[in-house]
Amino acid sequence: MSAPAQPSGSAEVGDTGAHEMEHGTTKLAVETEALTRRFATVTAVDHLNLAVPASSIFGLLGPNGAGKTTTIKMLITMLPPSAGVARVAGYDVQRQPVEVRRAIGYVSQMLSADGALTGYENLLLFARIYAIPRRERRDRVFDALEFMGLSEAAHLLVKNYSGGMIRRLEIAQSMMHRPAVLFLDEPTIGLDPVARRAVWAHLRELLSRFGTTILMTTHDMEEAEEMCEYVAIMHRGRAVATGSPEALRASVGPQASLDDVFVHFVGGLIDEGGSYRESARIRRTARRLG
Repeated sequence: MSAPAQPSGSAEVGDTGAHEMEHGTTKLAVETEALTRRFATVTAVDHLNLAVPASSIFGLLGPNGAGKTTTIKMLITMLPPSAGVARVAGYDVQRQPVEVRRAIGYVSQMLSADGALTGYENLLLFARIYAIPRRERRDRVFDALEFMGLSEAAHLLVKNYSGGMIRRLEIAQSMMHRPAVLFLDEPTIGLDPVARRAVWAHLRELLSRFGTTILMTTHDMEEAEEMCEYVAIMHRGRAVATGSPEALRASVGPQASLDDVFVHFVGGLIDEGGSYRESARIRRTARRLG
């Protein structure tokens, strides 16, 4: 299969999967053309071109302020673009926002799980929000809890969950309506290595079981290397390199790491567990920094 076209100067992407929008012989779940977002005199996202193959895990890499979160917010219809075009699951984000929202799931950096409710109650609430038929809700909730490894904690208050358990619950919430595309903003920020790898395993299972396309932002090169079939390195609102981690490393040198790739294209390295309260603090800080 041929690869999605890349922005001028980008590294080449390898073979792709299949799903929503045709781009040559490749089917895309997300596509942007010159997508731009300005805030007064600041251009946060600058003529961004992305082609995200369906049923893949695609990572947006970049330091704080690179435009990753702003890009996600435009793709999920939280922010209108200043210019350009974006399509998600075949729908135009500006002309068909309702259809886009029905087709996506979103897990932000901020806590979306209610600590005063149990895991079961949180998922039941989201089942109602997503208008899942009443007769299906109980089965759908217990299926989600089992799938994310939370069955034994179903009736515990979420304020007593670990950071990794909270993140898995939030992913379960976002998947209640079985969306075509799942957007994750820093999915494992603040988690210890064991919890982080548990989240990775469940994300891979989502892709395997449902064919869900996952578009995630990350600062973590290990996470990008481990999880992403394709990545786009963002710098000052632009995608300065796009491709598989293997292709990008090869474009820099035979012994290059993904850190080396980042330094090559951006000129420096990316700078950069716990309880419910700690997870909330960490994510508030991350969101404030952009």
